[in-house]
Amino acid sequence: MNDASEAIHSLQPVTFRYKEELDPDGIPQFGLIAEEVEKINPDLVARDEQGEPYSVRYEAVNAMLLNEFLKEHRRVTALEEEVRNLRAIIEAERGKPTSN
Repeated sequence: MNDASEAIHSLQPVTFRYKEELDPDGIPQFGLIAEEVEKINPDLVARDEQGEPYSVRYEAVNAMLLNEFLKEHRRVTALEEEVRNLRAIIEAERGKPTSN
């Protein structure tokens, strides 16, 4: 997936309510607007018979989120290792342990 998942950084989550005929209780929903998602990455929307976007492919968005999470996790792990190494260098130069 590499950098393809970086498109999710541009997505703008929204709150909305379905039309009364679809949801008489008007329960707040959370999600993305298909037309806006299409502008960022057309592969993330499902299309109707006329080719117009009508829904977000959330399973694809979830896979992208997982990819971005894993990239960040690797980055944090590398930074933690770098901090440990720098602390060891400081301790060696000072001759005493540093606090965490």
